[in-house]
Amino acid sequence: MRSVGVEEELLLVDAESGEPQALSTAVLAMAERHGEGDSAFESELHRQQLEFATRPQTDMDELAEEIIRLRAEAAGHAADLGAAVVALATSPLPVDPSIGTGERYQWLERQFGLTAQEQLTCGCHVHVSVDSDEEGVAVLDRVRPWLSVLLALSANSPFWQGQDSTYSSYRSRVWGRWPSAGPVDVFGTAGHYHEQVQALLDTGVLRDEGMIYFDARLSHRYPTVEIRVADVCLDASVTVLLATLVRGLVETAAREWRTGRPPAGFGTALLRMAAWQASRSGLEDRLLHPLTMRPEPAGAVARALLAHVREALEESGDLRAAENAVTSLLTEGNGARAQRDLMRRTGSLRATVAECVRRTRG
Repeated sequence: MRSVGVEEELLLVDAESGEPQALSTAVLAMAERHGEGDSAFESELHRQQLEFATRPQTDMDELAEEIIRLRAEAAGHAADLGAAVVALATSPLPVDPSIGTGERYQWLERQFGLTAQEQLTCGCHVHVSVDSDEEGVAVLDRVRPWLSVLLALSANSPFWQGQDSTYSSYRSRVWGRWPSAGPVDVFGTAGHYHEQVQALLDTGVLRDEGMIYFDARLSHRYPTVEIRVADVCLDASVTVLLATLVRGLVETAAREWRTGRPPAGFGTALLRMAAWQASRSGLEDRLLHPLTMRPEPAGAVARALLAHVREALEESGDLRAAENAVTSLLTEGNGARAQRDLMRRTGSLRATVAECVRRTRG
């Protein structure tokens, strides 16, 4: 069975006000003091962020336990500093982000200016093991139309600088400002993939392969494909659903490749349109169906994704849990709906953040 690993980026906020706090260095020092310095926790571009990575897992229950544990550990370290962590993909409250002091981060600020300065966004990246680069690129070519559905399911960033953005995932709109971000064309072979990556690096615009910000890419560190399209999810259960669906997509795509089924021929322009629609409406309106690129209700499109990966989920034993989780998500809503509901009930972005802090810990 393919292994799965998850990276989550969390916001560090003041425990009382909910305002983002530039405490990543102090939180990492606290983790090291508690014997977790080799670990799971890392800094990110902005000092108001903290990232963690799970170990590769094959059992989704074990993955869920690790995500919950790491969220709790991060919360505990932040609490020692009078802060909290919250799984929101953008800050609902106004913030003046501060870029980390590392040499790489400083280079990004010099090279990209306001684009880098405004990138206080938190995503969720899912790694799934593949047997080779050839298999990995075959997977990348075949999952392209389905990535916008993952974005809609995970959408968790309706607010930006104290205002309702009118998007469900405004993070994805901000993230798309990077020159290498977004959907890409079909590569065909691993050789062509690596040629295209090298061509981007040869421009001198990007610092290194870590800046290949495709929605889905071959990891440059692990033998995995890395699906990078999602917002960080408010509830850990949605993160687990996301990981389950991504593994199902990878396995389904690999089987299609082995049987000679070609990837869908949709161009990048259509995929950008599908991503825009997903970021705008989340699960509240229509999405572009990955098989037709025509608008259909979000619920129908989410169930089409389940149908597409059904065989893979049955074989991994994840089908019933995934079906229940999708039904729950369509009924109760994703993080974007939860945040807007909280704001309507309380009339306060601070109260919204406070409740999201609680939900982050489960």
